Amino acid sequence: MNKPSGVKHDNYEILNLVGYGLAKFEKPLISALGFPTKSALYLHLIQRGVSKTVGTLKNRQDLFNPLVRGNRTGWWQNGDRYLHRKLLLDSLFGGLDAPSYAAMLNNYLSAYFPLATEATTPLSPILTSRFRQLQETGREAELIFMNSYQNFEQFSGGTLEDARLFGDGYDFQVTLARSFMLVDVKGVRTNQGGVRLTEKEYAKASEYKQVYCLAVVSNLVKAPRITLIFNPLSSVSLLKQQVCTEETFYTSPSLPW
Repeated sequence: MNKPSGVKHDNYEILNLVGYGLAKFEKPLISALGFPTKSALYLHLIQRGVSKTVGTLKNRQDLFNPLVRGNRTGWWQNGDRYLHRKLLLDSLFGGLDAPSYAAMLNNYLSAYFPLATEATTPLSPILTSRFRQLQETGREAELIFMNSYQNFEQFSGGTLEDARLFGDGYDFQVTLARSFMLVDVKGVRTNQGGVRLTEKEYAKASEYKQVYCLAVVSNLVKAPRITLIFNPLSSVSLLKQQVCTEETFYTSPSLPW
């Protein structure tokens, strides 16, 4: 039975990794993984529990084929419905060649879908961090905004400047001919959910009012949609919550360097 529309498959992340990789590399990836044919690879993935059917694996590649190959292959009729997943995978693994991508896939499969006859292989810290990004909404939502902000009249012709590393209460500044906008991006997995502002974000929204914008990227599971909320403190009801956390530091004595 097919899953209801908008519901994530239990193995959503690995299916996307396999589908994206096959769309990008196809035969070189299959060979680097050690299989003579795609059918043999599919049977191996079913044996590992990645999917119950070959059809699910084929469908996942069909989602990525038109986005990666840029022509009418696979499910090209879907347009850009799955573009957000392709952009996220590009940002995390787009620089890998076929052998490196195969090594990454094998590492993932060994760690999360081990066969009874093999020992579990621990993930390297950098792969653990990258795989965690596949499950979080923030990075995905930011990539969607970065690739589509020019579609909005309010930002048309503007230059996007990345402010995420500053941690100063907004993610991007869009500089226009005679003004600027500060944008904070929030991701919501479905088409309903709350958003949370940090103290810095709240302060910036309070200071800049009409030129501060929340870009809420919702429905990430199915078909992402961006909602722009300018001067959000005037239109979004926010409940103040205080969370006390304790942070531990390890400090050396004064040493000669």
